[in-house]
Amino acid sequence: MTATRLVHHGDGLAFLATRLPDDHAVFTSLPDHSELPELGVAGWRTWFIDTVALACRAVADDAVAVFYQTDVKHDGRWIDKGHMVLCGAEAAGSHALFHKIVCRVPAGMTTFGRPAYAHLVCVSRERRLAPGAATPDVLPALGKMSWSRAMGSAACEAAIGFIASTGARVVVDPFCGQGSALAAANALGLDAIGVELSRR
Repeated sequence: MTATRLVHHGDGLAFLATRLPDDHAVFTSLPDHSELPELGVAGWRTWFIDTVALACRAVADDAVAVFYQTDVKHDGRWIDKGHMVLCGAEAAGSHALFHKIVCRVPAGMTTFGRPAYAHLVCVSRERRLAPGAATPDVLPALGKMSWSRAMGSAACEAAIGFIASTGARVVVDPFCGQGSALAAANALGLDAIGVELSRR
């Protein structure tokens, strides 16, 4: 049976307000403060943590939520989105199953504005991982990207591969953009649901 893909034009927060079925998992990348300028940086931080918590609460107790996030530098200061994901997860009663580093450029290169790596963090309320379920903690490259802010294909494949191993059948991305997570889910035979405010 061919995997399906459905994209809703609407608000991802409203979509997450309803509990997802047990066989659904979340895989997403939350918007940066530059994409929500009306909130200001402080307001965006609160929004980000609250939204992570909402996504964590939306999945079933044994299901997973996976977040792909790149840190930013603002006003000479570092904003650690990996830390913010874990704050939101903790607020929802979830814990980390893994926290992987995805290299955006080869190790040893200096980058400006955005760090040389991204976070890939998986959380769950009840699921635990046996020691034998370990996978590489550092991904050497992002893989192909459909646009400058997209999740890289290698990161998507790692996340979706793990999600599939949990028994999930549907991947939900409430901020799906151009659909990198949805395409990766379909490629591995999982159904995908996206939500996006922009009609582009």
